[in-house]
Order: sequence, then structure tokens, then C-alpha cells
Amino acid sequence: MRKLVTTLVCMAAMPAVQAGIIADDIEQAAAAVQPQVVEWRRWFHKNPELSNREFNTSARVAEILRDMGLEPRTGIAHTGVTAIIEGGLPGPLVAIRTDMDALPVVEKTGLEFASTARSKYNGQDVGVMHACGHDAHMSMLLGAAKILNDMKADLPGSVMLIFQPAEEGPPAGEDGGASMMLDEGLFADRVPTAVFGMHVGIGVPGGQFALKPGPMMAAADIFQITVKGKQTHGARPWDGVDPIVVSAQIVLGLQTIVSRQTDVTLAPSIISVGRITGGIRNNVIPDKVEIEGTIRTFDPEMREYIHMAIERTARLIAASAGAEIEFELRLGTPSLRNDAELTSFVMPALERASGHAVHSIKPQTVAEDFAEYGKVTPAVFFFMGNWRADIDATTKPTNHSPFFDMHEPYMENGVKAFSFMVVDYLKSQQK
Repeated sequence: MRKLVTTLVCMAAMPAVQAGIIADDIEQAAAAVQPQVVEWRRWFHKNPELSNREFNTSARVAEILRDMGLEPRTGIAHTGVTAIIEGGLPGPLVAIRTDMDALPVVEKTGLEFASTARSKYNGQDVGVMHACGHDAHMSMLLGAAKILNDMKADLPGSVMLIFQPAEEGPPAGEDGGASMMLDEGLFADRVPTAVFGMHVGIGVPGGQFALKPGPMMAAADIFQITVKGKQTHGARPWDGVDPIVVSAQIVLGLQTIVSRQTDVTLAPSIISVGRITGGIRNNVIPDKVEIEGTIRTFDPEMREYIHMAIERTARLIAASAGAEIEFELRLGTPSLRNDAELTSFVMPALERASGHAVHSIKPQTVAEDFAEYGKVTPAVFFFMGNWRADIDATTKPTNHSPFFDMHEPYMENGVKAFSFMVVDYLKSQQK
């Protein structure tokens, strides 16, 4: 199996966590809070909720924050929670963010705290599981919040904690996620000078970290094409216009956009068709077919071109056969782009947290709406490996698998990573 990551040589000097809060303080505090982090993770894992339905999750998060002496703000973007740790010394505001929602997946891990939850998704009764590690994300951020809040008297600045719903995407017809939090005034009163986020999985060695500057995750958009023909008997296709044949030609034609019309040396792009619906009987040519798919891009100009090219290709192919189309484009999250200077800065903190060199990672064609924060202020997103080192890399269940799990000892590294980054950054801004 081809390796997804390679070691990234860190040329930046290792900023020492010093003057009031030292590295040993954070190391010891992370070890002390680890049992609580595991307990939180198991509660979240056993009680997952779908996007925009994280009611019990957000209530539990708010309860934990209040127990720390914080004053959480709730109900932003439906179920989002925020809180601010006010440092005892003057300085900027920095933010750390986690997602909260689970997926419509029936869990098959066999864990003693496995989810048995069920819910409604697109009108169907489904199992619900934290199959993407958001349970671990919340718990690690809460662990860091505990450490930073206990040390707040020595913090030269403040920390915004962001617990975001609907990262996996809000239900059809609803708003949600990072963009809705921002629209509802997440940064209205104070804009953080940096935002940090983390995700587990994505082919990184267990307990170690990976990231890259610039575009790291793809923009994700949805297209739907309705091909309108003329219904007729399957034995007499010349009496109608066959939208099924036209749809087949469109699906093939879309692949020439990325292979023949975009500069593959500039950035990768993907057009995938995931659904074709049409027809009710073997000998009846229907009057319409629906095609739905996803577009993944990294370059903003290429993204706009592909949107235009999909509609043009579909419309002209349909016209050549006497058919018509309706085209719908639903914009998703933009490409996640790490601030280059901030990426270089956080590497020593990640190395300290894991005891290993940071890995460089190739751009990932999955998407993350953490990208929305980077449109407002400098932001960095990084990955942490979740599987034990003794598990065969070729058989590790991936994110969104019903067998996905988090090796809990590694969460201590995630807690340290958030804590080191925040303290390093705030100290670097002291004048």
C-alpha cells in the first residue's frame, strides 16, 4: 500500500513554552486529565446524534464547561456551543474548534460502549454512530480547555472554545455548520487572530500528526441534472427521446472535463456521479432521468470553470439528441487552506505533543467546513493518527466505516497539541 504521509522536516525553531507556563506543566496536566478525557469520549460515543440534532451532546458539553467555571453560550447554529477562557494577562484571542455530529451508520465495533442509537435520516430509520472521530475531537478539546482554564492566570491572552454542529452537512433544506455559526455572529464581538482544528484518521501513523500549508482538503459541491426526454415504448425508441441513453452520454462526457479541459498540473479535481434515477419498467422508455454527483476541487478558478463546464456539457449533449436538461448546483464547503506562516509555527508544538516529527500529507479530496474559519482569520487544520501501531495498515477501517475506532491513549497527544499550540501562540504575540 502506498504511504499517504512522509516526514516533513521542521526548519522552524522550537518555541519554548516558558515564563509562567512551562512544557512540563502541560505534560503533567494532560496525563492527569486523560482518564476524564476517556470518560467523556465514551459518553459521547455511546450517545451520538446526527447533524443539527446534537441536543443532548450540546447539553453535556455545556454542563462540562460550567463545571469548569466557564459560561458557555448555547444555541448558536441550532446546537452549537462556545465559551471563552479569559487569560489573566493581556494578549490576543485564539480559537480551538471541534465538531459534534455523528453519522447515519450502524456501529459494528463490538465496544462495550458502542452506540445503539437510532434516528431518522432522509425519512429512513437509521443507526447512528460516531464513525468519524468527532467523539474524540470533543473530548480532546475539553481536555485542553480544562488545562488552559486551570492555567488561565498565566495566559497572555484568551481562548475561544468552539463546539460546532453539522460538520457532516445539515439535513436537506436546513442551514448549519461553520458557515451558520459565523452568520449568527460567532466572531461578531471578537475575531480570533488564529483558529486551530484537528481531525483523527486519514492515514497518519497512530498518535502522530500531519499537515501541509496551503490547500489541504477539497471544496465539495453537489450537482443535479434532470434530463427530460419523451416517453415511449421500448420497442419503438424512434417515437420518443430516450433520456437514459442521453444520461449515459452525459456521465461519460463529464469525465472529459477533468481529463481534457482542466490543467492537471495546477491542481487535481474530481467529478463523480453517485446517483442515477429513471424508469419504472424494462420496456418503457421514461420521460426523465435524474443524475446527481459531487465535485471536488482545490483551485477556486478551476472550481468555477468546472461548474460552468458541467452544465454546458450536459446541455449540449442533451440538445444533440433532442432532449433538454434542468441543472442545479449546490455549493458546499470551500477548499480548506492552511495559513502557511501559522502552519510553520505550530509544527514544533505538534512535535512536542507526539514525540515524533510532523508528517507532510498530500491534499485530501474529502472536505471539511473548518475551511469557513480560514476565510475570516488565519487558520490551521491538522490530522492525528487514530489506530494502534500493531494494526495492519492495509486493513485499518477508515473514517465513516462501521468499524472505525479511536485508540484512546493517543487522545493525550491531542490534548497536548491543542494546549501547546495555544500557549506557544499567545506567548509569541507578547510585545
